[in-house]
Amino acid sequence: MLKRPILVNKTAILAGHQDCVYALEIGRTPYEIFSADGSGSVAIWDLRTPDLGKLLAKLPNSVYALCYWRERNILIIGQNFEGLHFIDLTLHRQVGSIKLTSQAIFDIKIYQNLAWVACGDGVLIIVDLPNMAVKKHIKASEKSARCIDIHAERQQVAVGYSDNAIRIFGLNDFLPLANLPNSHLNSVFCVKYAPKGNFLLSSSRDARLKIWDIDNNFALHQEIVAHLYALNHIAFSPDGENFATCSMDKTIKIWDSYTFQLLKVIDRARHAGHGTSVNKLVWTSYENLLLSASDDRMVSVWQLTQGQATKNAEFAQT
Repeated sequence: MLKRPILVNKTAILAGHQDCVYALEIGRTPYEIFSADGSGSVAIWDLRTPDLGKLLAKLPNSVYALCYWRERNILIIGQNFEGLHFIDLTLHRQVGSIKLTSQAIFDIKIYQNLAWVACGDGVLIIVDLPNMAVKKHIKASEKSARCIDIHAERQQVAVGYSDNAIRIFGLNDFLPLANLPNSHLNSVFCVKYAPKGNFLLSSSRDARLKIWDIDNNFALHQEIVAHLYALNHIAFSPDGENFATCSMDKTIKIWDSYTFQLLKVIDRARHAGHGTSVNKLVWTSYENLLLSASDDRMVSVWQLTQGQATKNAEFAQT
C-alpha cells in the first residue's frame, strides 16, 4: 500500500517566556495563539509575524490552563491557587475575576457559556460565565481532576483524574454516565474525543495512549506504549485525519486517526526539537501549523506537509 510520509519543517520559535510553558490556546483566528508559563506570564502571538509576541497578563502564580471564550472575545486564565481571570481582547484589559479554589487549576473547557474547571482537589467547578458565578461543584475523587474534553453531539464530558480513572458526565444534567477505574497505571493527563469516529483517547503519566470505544460502553479498543515517559497531551489535526502526542521524553509523535499507526517522530536530533519535556500542543488550521510548548521556555512552530507516496510503511522515524 502506498504511503505518503509526513514532512516536518520548524518554521519559528516563540521565545520570551521566563519559565516552563504549560498552556497553549487558539484565539479568534487560527493564527492568534496564547501561551502561559510557570511564572504567571500570559503572552499573545500572531503566527503571521511570530517574532512579535506581546505580554498579555502577569499573574502572581503559575498558569496551567487557558480557554478562549469566543462569544465574548475573552481569554479565561486559570491562575493556580486562586481562580479565573477574564481578559477582554477587544478592550485589552481584565474585565473580571472569580476566586474559585486554593488548588491548582489544570484545565478549562466551555460549552454554551458554562465553563468546566478541573481542580487539584478533585473538584469540577462549573461556572456561569455571563454572571461570573459558580453554578455547581462535582466532587468525584479525592485526587486531582487533570483534564477535560466535551463532546457536544453526544452531550457528555470526559474527565481524567490523578486516581488513574476517567469519568464521564452528562453535559446538561452533570450526572455521572460512566466510570473507568484504573483506566491507566497513573494520573490521566489528557482526554480527547476523536473528531471522527466513536473513540475517546486518553494519555497518562504511564506513557500509554489508550483508545476507548464510546459506543461499546467505553470498552478498551487499543492500548499503545506510545512514549518512554509521561504522555502529557494530545491534539488532533484540523481535518481530524491525524493527531499528535507529546511527552516528558522530549518528543512529539504524529499518528493516523483511523489506524493509530505511528507516522512521524519529531525529536531534537533530527528536527531541532525540544531538549526538555514537551507539555502542551495545539494544531491550528493556519498553514496546518502544530505548536508545542516545553519546559525549555519555548514554543516551537512546526509545519507539517505530505511528501511523495512510497511503498515503504516503515517511515515513522524519518
